[in-house]
Parts: sequence; structure tokens; C-alpha cells
Amino acid sequence: KFRFASLQSDFGQTILTQFNLPTDKFNSFILLENDQVYTRSTGALRMLAHLKGWKWTRALNIIPPFIRDGVYKIISKYRYRWFGKKDACMVPGADLQDRFIQ
Repeated sequence: KFRFASLQSDFGQTILTQFNLPTDKFNSFILLENDQVYTRSTGALRMLAHLKGWKWTRALNIIPPFIRDGVYKIISKYRYRWFGKKDACMVPGADLQDRFIQ
């Protein structure tokens, strides 16, 4: 359902510029859907709603964005402590390469 790109990549920089988002800050997640960009908690919730078993997350959109984004910032701040951090990025195998935009 999804293809991925680094915000630092040519594609990522083009999207950031096109939607007037900072091109030098890479601390957020964005979702490009139907020629519209969604950031932080809104982007994450919209993405989750596309996944099997996660449609219930649509209900979380009733929470005001400033509260959702506050929770998003806490998760992003502590994610490495909670989930760990790899020393290197995964290099996708041939079976996954078409899911990554260069």
C-alpha cells in the first residue's frame, strides 16, 4: 500500500518544497496521499487507517491535533529508548526495492 522515501532524497526535498515545508528539518513523518501532505499525528493516523486491523485509529481524529501532536512528539522523543536503534539503516532486498523511491 505504501512506498517510502527519505526526506533528504531528491524526491523528499521536492515534496517538501512543493508543500512549503522546511527542507532542512527531518524530525517528522509525512504522508503524501492524493496530492495532499499530512504531517505528524495526522499523517501517522491516516497511514495506520490503511492497514489491516488498524481502521479503529480513525476514531482518534476526534482528539484535537495539538493534543495528538503532543503525544506524537513524546513518542518520537523516546522511540529509540523504547524500541532500540540500529547502527545502520536497512538495505532493502530485491523483493522490497520497488517500495522505496530513490
